[in-house]
Amino acid sequence: MDFMKITVDSLVGFSALFVLTKVLGKSQITQISAFDFIAALVLGELVGNALFDPEVGISMILYAIALWGVLLYVIEWLTQKFRRTRTTLEGKPSLVIRRGKIQKDVMTKCKLDINQLMHLLRDKDVFSLKEVEYAVFETNGAISVLKKFNYQSPTNEQFNLPPQTTNLPITMISDGEIIYENLKEVELTEEEIKAELETQGLLVEDVMYAEWDKESGMFVMGY
Repeated sequence: MDFMKITVDSLVGFSALFVLTKVLGKSQITQISAFDFIAALVLGELVGNALFDPEVGISMILYAIALWGVLLYVIEWLTQKFRRTRTTLEGKPSLVIRRGKIQKDVMTKCKLDINQLMHLLRDKDVFSLKEVEYAVFETNGAISVLKKFNYQSPTNEQFNLPPQTTNLPITMISDGEIIYENLKEVELTEEEIKAELETQGLLVEDVMYAEWDKESGMFVMGY
């Protein structure tokens, strides 16, 4: 088989799938429904098989990807436009624990056994069923948990603490390079960043990671 053809087909397939992902949006990556899962498998098979089939050309790869892209777009449009289609095409969340009681019939319908349930709960830092008031089995296979009151973490509101501004730390340096597009966010100059590093005896290239917070200033981690 021609290695150049495999290289070209691989690049075309990768580029087409990358563009398709960008067009469809992040929801296709983070929220995998049954249809999305099938589509991902089919797209992977289309590109993979095409690489090693000499009778399949670039035009066929692009057509197949474009066709599935249109189908995915139509499905997404339908679920956004018509609410009743969402249950069929995307599924719906299932309440597997209600008021501290496991809903056995719901778990059976979801093909979820107790071991799988406990595994999902441990992913949420819940190691005992007695802590759970409600648990929702989401359409993407994850679980959302509402703990009983005695096991919930206290909030600042419960302590009657005065409201304070929450600041978002901004990455300034990554792998020894200044992230210039982030300088505008914090209204700092390159010279000010370097001057701050000098006070810590560091150069930009010595820094693996650095972030800036309006309240606490610069946090620097060297190599």
